[in-house]
Amino acid sequence: MTSQKPKLILVHEPEKACFDRLVADGHAPERAAEIASYLAQSTDLAPEFDALAAACQARGLSFAPVALDDAASVLAGEHPGTTLVWTLTDGIAYFRGGAAPALARLGGFKTIGADDALFALCQDKFRSGAVLAALGLPVPTAGLARDGKWLVEPPASPAGWFAKPNRLGAKIGIWADSRTGDLGHALELSRRVFSAYRDDVVVQPYVAGRNVRASFLGLVPGAGVEALGVAFVESGADFQTMADSLALYGDTGEAAKAAGHYAEPELVAVADSQPVADARIRVIAERLMSGLGLRDVFSIDLRVEADDTVHLIEFEVCPGLPCFDFRAYCRQQWGLELADAMAETAATRLTGPNHRI
Repeated sequence: MTSQKPKLILVHEPEKACFDRLVADGHAPERAAEIASYLAQSTDLAPEFDALAAACQARGLSFAPVALDDAASVLAGEHPGTTLVWTLTDGIAYFRGGAAPALARLGGFKTIGADDALFALCQDKFRSGAVLAALGLPVPTAGLARDGKWLVEPPASPAGWFAKPNRLGAKIGIWADSRTGDLGHALELSRRVFSAYRDDVVVQPYVAGRNVRASFLGLVPGAGVEALGVAFVESGADFQTMADSLALYGDTGEAAKAAGHYAEPELVAVADSQPVADARIRVIAERLMSGLGLRDVFSIDLRVEADDTVHLIEFEVCPGLPCFDFRAYCRQQWGLELADAMAETAATRLTGPNHRI
């Protein structure tokens, strides 16, 4: 047993660091800014680092936010037995957060979140969809296109298709015409995405229904799907676009709020109107936890039809913690604001009765 004070290290990739790296790699500044907006939760959480430190202090922990580029050198000076690493953002391509859990594993540190293999899988929608289908989960079969050419043709779909970038999140590269009834237009969207972002496009059959976000924070070790928060996300539109996302988060979101263009979606518990769908979503989440290895903190995006048919769209190993939906989940499920929920989660791993320091 070491006497060193337990510490929570939060590894985050700042938008500015990502933007500078993308521009240096030849991306147009406007496109680089859009890509880097995926990291808005780093921007949005930074003002709360003092609150996080105070919440950790109240629970006998120290707290250190660490920029991703500094993570290797910082971890080299920490004690693996008393240090917990929490990675704020995933990424293996445009973003590099997936390096943090790998560094933690290399150094023998305990972590919050899934293992680094899932950090890599999560940001490739085509590959992750194949794995989800192999687990027997209800994910739409996807085609894959690159710069106007099919790598894998999508299946026929009377309702049309939905095209989105393969490795980009935060609705980047999703426009009002991303739902289409014409595969020729889907290929045109792949040209547009490749030209702007150098990414492939996943083309899935369009599925009807309302958008659902399932959020999870294992505040206590052993928490299961009973702690899942399952809510309809009512934005007033069939799907959210990149413009919608930019108006919600980061510095762009702050500008949108100041200009009066901010419209936060409404969250409505699925169980209130469709308890059968809620139960089905919890079965899916349990399968993702037991079969795929999701744990500690994650989110799932789904579509739910009126007859309780559930479509699994994708999962996130690093949900947007400072976003409105996760804050609402922490208040409703755990009765805590975000900083206290994060600190309590860390404390149960580092100083609780089942800790292994």
